[in-house]
Amino acid sequence: MFKLKERKEKTENKKGILNSKIVFAILAVILIAIFCVAMTPVTLQNDTYYTIKIGEQITKTGIDMQDHFSWHEDLAYTYPHWLYDLITYFIYSAFGMTGIYVSTCILSVILGISIYIVNTKIAKNQPISFVLTILVIYIIRGYIAARAQLATFVLFVWIIYFIEMFLQNKKIKYAIGLVIISTLIANLHVAVWPFIFVLFLPYIAEYLLAILADIVIYRKAKIGFLKLRIKLLTKSGKNVDKKAKLEEKLKDILEKNERIKIKREEDLKNPYKIKLNKNNNVKWLILVMVICALTGLLTPLGDTPYTYLYKTMQGNTTQNINEHLPMTIIDETEALSAIVLILAILTFTKTKIKLSDLFMIAGLCYLMLSSRRQVTMFCIIGVLIVNKMICGLIEMYTKINIEKLNKMLANIFIYILMIVVMLPLSYHFYKPKKYDEYIDESSYPVQACDYILENIDLGNAKFYNEYNYGSYMIYRGIPVFIDSRADLYAPEFSGKDDDIFMDFIETSSLGVFYEDTFEKYGITHVITYKNSKMNMIIKDTKDPNYIELYEDKYFTIYQRVNV
Repeated sequence: MFKLKERKEKTENKKGILNSKIVFAILAVILIAIFCVAMTPVTLQNDTYYTIKIGEQITKTGIDMQDHFSWHEDLAYTYPHWLYDLITYFIYSAFGMTGIYVSTCILSVILGISIYIVNTKIAKNQPISFVLTILVIYIIRGYIAARAQLATFVLFVWIIYFIEMFLQNKKIKYAIGLVIISTLIANLHVAVWPFIFVLFLPYIAEYLLAILADIVIYRKAKIGFLKLRIKLLTKSGKNVDKKAKLEEKLKDILEKNERIKIKREEDLKNPYKIKLNKNNNVKWLILVMVICALTGLLTPLGDTPYTYLYKTMQGNTTQNINEHLPMTIIDETEALSAIVLILAILTFTKTKIKLSDLFMIAGLCYLMLSSRRQVTMFCIIGVLIVNKMICGLIEMYTKINIEKLNKMLANIFIYILMIVVMLPLSYHFYKPKKYDEYIDESSYPVQACDYILENIDLGNAKFYNEYNYGSYMIYRGIPVFIDSRADLYAPEFSGKDDDIFMDFIETSSLGVFYEDTFEKYGITHVITYKNSKMNMIIKDTKDPNYIELYEDKYFTIYQRVNV
């Protein structure tokens, strides 16, 4: 009777814990969704405009690997995110700019919820996962936009989950998930497709080091050599004494290995700092990675998935685009704080870390310092490792296990606190953009494009424009000199000898005289920011080669004479 009562109490207790987890998860997901919407900008940025037009072009001509929006003739275009462009166009054609904004909000929410769910699955906690998810969304807020990268952020989070789950139980469904995600990324955003394989490397490196450690520690090479010599002597039937000595030597080594093995297993259970795990499922993970590498063939882009990154690194575009430049760590408070936190936990506490996690966080940190845009990967992937470290820290120094912590914090007072903090915080971030327009007329030449379309024959015009608003001109149907598809204008991709991208960089920075560039390309019209250096020079010198056709608060249009 007593045992039945005890069993009933345990069952009820488990149900209570499960119910509290469900309530916490529902509340967390709702608050994360609200916060993600609040962090999503209303105003669209430059890449969105050409995305819409390329999607529209695909519906007309398919993927022909040619550019249709610059007035430069016969530029080759790789369509690096053709599937995202197509989806975005369908959304736009059905729901307009509002549809683009809403879809961006939805992707932002999916990203936030994915980070939270994967954290709770891997780190086995809810409250810490909730707080860290909010921090991650806040840090990467500048990268939440209607761009292909937002969709791939979500997929990268799930890649880590599938890898971790596959290594735990080798279920085929996780391998299939990895292959599907790889195929999606190869079509949604081919530029980041190679990064998938970077995420496999820490696990493979740990496994290979574990094998190497076994070979060295257990003298496996020497054992194999001894066994070979004994086998040869057995076949020859000679040198019986020598064979006996070798067998005795082999026996002695094997006995020592047994003693070493017992001690090493004890040490591995409680290592000083780094946990080395030899997971034999990694062998199958390598096979999955090879299969994923073949998914680059499952695109209409030819060999682009395999050559795009290499060509990009060969060119000058990454050295001249702000988000690709190395991070100035002193200007990135959040990233600096994260690095300091990780180093402090590893240095000044007894918290342990898996070798694969150490490799992962170090690699992500290196990538982030090499290119500031990789702060996104550092956050959405690195947060999983930081979460596990914090959980280990709590369990080690408070003697409270994570399951108990979850139970302690799943109560009505915590729920109220979460609501009281998160709702005003979300409104605080949403309020400044409450009345924002989809198109910022101070950044994009809305009225100037109206003038161009009404007064200038585009069939005979060659506009010089600037990088940041070229995409908007494409959206309005005006052929451009350059836009934010930087790779299109580099010789590695364009198939041209001229480096259009660098000509723009040097001209806009006045590294060369703008008139030389205009002469080279046969420019007939110039549209420029009103406060640009070029415009100031043309105005101040009253350059007779230029007739001012139009001017508004932000932009000026000139016609070149004697072209």
